[in-house]
Amino acid sequence: MTSVNRNARLPASMRYRRRPEPRPYAAAAAVTVIALTVAALVNRHLAKKAEVDNPPTGKFLEVDGVRLHYIERGSGDALVLLHGNGSMIEDFQSSGLIDLAAKNHRVIVFDRPGFGHSDRPRNVIWTPDAQAELIKHALAQIGVSNAVILGHSWGASVAVALGLKFPDLVSGLVLASGYYYPTARPDVVAMSAPAVPLLGDIMGHTISPLLSRLMWPMMLTKIFGPRPVPKKFAQFPKEMALRPSQIRASAAESALMIPDAFHFRNRYGELKMPVVIIAGEEDRLIDTGTQSARLHDDISQSTLHRVPGSGHMIQQTATDDVMAAINEVAGGLPG
Repeated sequence: MTSVNRNARLPASMRYRRRPEPRPYAAAAAVTVIALTVAALVNRHLAKKAEVDNPPTGKFLEVDGVRLHYIERGSGDALVLLHGNGSMIEDFQSSGLIDLAAKNHRVIVFDRPGFGHSDRPRNVIWTPDAQAELIKHALAQIGVSNAVILGHSWGASVAVALGLKFPDLVSGLVLASGYYYPTARPDVVAMSAPAVPLLGDIMGHTISPLLSRLMWPMMLTKIFGPRPVPKKFAQFPKEMALRPSQIRASAAESALMIPDAFHFRNRYGELKMPVVIIAGEEDRLIDTGTQSARLHDDISQSTLHRVPGSGHMIQQTATDDVMAAINEVAGGLPG
């Protein structure tokens, strides 16, 4: 017996049509795209507002195609301050270190590339060596041929690069809370995600700023611990640090952290200028024993100060100790 398709025998206008099955994945994708678009627009608005609310307080230099923001205070022998990853000039400003140092020094503080109000062109991999070249050329533009260099955290790697590449420029080094030798750091891998091409751009403009806002209190607890966050740090412009552009710059430097330590690990003994190493005894971000203490062993003319009861942000929580380290380097130079 031949089966008959009754539906096929009906006129076309009367035939039964199946309803299209719902497509949950397409709906979810559409909702995701809309949510990411809204997040990107919100983050863009917040970034522009942050820049309006926190205008540049210094001057600009055009150096090797990079617009570099810096401030200058005081007079005397030059002292250059280089901030850490994710930070900017206002870190040193709010700490009070600039005011202290400006009593006896010509203090120059840069927003490193991609932070604060400085550009970070994407055609350059901004290693410590690349940043050292940029800082050297910037200092030449403002008439500085010899200076004490202080670098905090990631900025300490830039300070080391300056000392190795341009020893005639660097009269002395103060290395604060630095990371000098490669270690296993899964947290660094996670922090590097917004630097991944394409995916990182999407994350950096949508999810990462929102997550960073949620994680901000926890991050401060880690970098300041065991000390509480000092009230003076309220002057630090948090909203500037949470811009997509600065989050990407920070992620890129996190990705470079271990490779750069590997690059420098056998070269510290080549530094010939006076070196003072200072770190918090209870740093929860970078182990002082395996980093600063080991560096002291590798640099014969160095001195090491382990600040008891302090963590990573010693420029904020032990400002007088950091100033004493600067004076120690400057005082040991030929007059």
